[in-house]
This record gives sequence, C-alpha cells and structure tokens, in this order.
Amino acid sequence: MSDVTDLRSTIIPKSDQLNAEQLLAGDTTITVTDVRMGSEDQPVILHYENDEGRPYKPCKTMRKLLIFAWGEDGRGWIGKSMTLYNDQAVRFGGMVVGGIRISHLSHIEREISLSLTATKGKKAQHTILPLEVVTLSEVLAAISSATDRNGMNAAKVKALKLIGEIDAQKAQDAYNARMKELRSGAPSTKRQTEQTLLSAAAVEIIAEIDKAVDVDVLDLAMDGFRGEESLSADDMTKIEAAYKNRREVLLGA
Repeated sequence: MSDVTDLRSTIIPKSDQLNAEQLLAGDTTITVTDVRMGSEDQPVILHYENDEGRPYKPCKTMRKLLIFAWGEDGRGWIGKSMTLYNDQAVRFGGMVVGGIRISHLSHIEREISLSLTATKGKKAQHTILPLEVVTLSEVLAAISSATDRNGMNAAKVKALKLIGEIDAQKAQDAYNARMKELRSGAPSTKRQTEQTLLSAAAVEIIAEIDKAVDVDVLDLAMDGFRGEESLSADDMTKIEAAYKNRREVLLGA
C-alpha cells in the first residue's frame, strides 16, 4: 500500500467486531443490514454495510436504548441507521477504557433522553438525537437541478449525509460532472431531462429501490412494481435501470 492520504486503516485492531479505538479518529454512521443473536456476553450482533467482518455488538446499555427507540423486534432494525462514537469516559473494572456509544438514530421523531444504569447503584443520562437519512436519489436530484453555486453547495451538504462509500462516490461523480457543465455553460444533462419527465409514482419507486439493503427484499418489491398499471413504458425503463444498478451494488457489497 503506497497511498498515505488516509492512515486510519493502519490502526484498525485485529478483532471480530467494531472496536471503540476505530472511532478515535471520528464518529461513524452505519446502516443495519442484519441482526443476529450472539453469545451470552454479547447477545446481539448488528451487521452493517461494509462492516468487513467487524459487526457492532452493542453493550447492554445501548441495547436497552435501541429496544426503547426501535422496538424489541430486531427484524425491524434492518435498514435503519445510527451514528456511533467513542465515549472515552466509559469505565470497566475501575479503569477508564472507552466504549462505543450511540449519538443519533434514524426513524425517531424527536430527541430521546433516558436515564440508564451505568455502574452498580448509579445511573447516567443518555441523549439520542434524530438522524436525518438522505437517499442517493435525493442527492442526485439536488445536484442535477442546481443552477448556481448556492444550489451546488446545498446539494453538497445533502451529499455529506449519505451513508456508504459507494453512494458517496456516485454523488461525488455526479457533483463533479454537474460542476463541469455549469462552468462550461452546457445545457442540463440527459439524465436530468429524463428525470423531470418521470411520474411522481416512478420517482417514489426509484427512491424506495435506492433504500433497499437486501437483494431478496429488492427483488420482491420489484415484482410488485412491475405490476403497477399506472406506470408508463418510460417510467418502467428508468425503474428497471435503477433496480439493476441497486442490485449490482448490493451484490458487490
């Protein structure tokens, strides 16, 4: 490896789970792709996009918080997102060791504040903020409709909220292409023109396709979309293209 522009990969501990030390460089936002039962000590295992074999195994305090916010059925957690950080004040065995804590959750309507047991006989307040989840379709739409620097800046802010390196790279590529067009005074891209011709139903369907985190769920949803009589031939062409693209992303993840 000769690229020294990002050295964070050199400090990742050899472990079978996400480690608090990996978050020393900053927070991370993950999207849950699978929920499994684990051992007695770590009964819940959360797999997420690009976890590279290091799933998040929340401690008991964070499990209580997740159940309170998202419900007791782990199947309902799939597709939802959270922001994790290293709380360096966490103690274990009388020593300050640091630990993974949750700061934001998607799919909650308002701030959550809970008093949960921290150590024997003592409680600590945990505050969780709503996490705004932005889809790739929303970002691409913002980029393609931007006509000046303000519009591009707004699209960039939205793109920074994307979760996942693949979607982020696609947004970056679209952003660079649109900036080039605006600088040259070229007309809107063909994709932008085609998007404005889509029906509202097609736009919503494509947004749902982009949110899919499981191939089986994606295929099942697509079967239902194909039977929608209100969609035009042009709508279905664009929907099929979005489906094919998302399926390739999920299979390659």
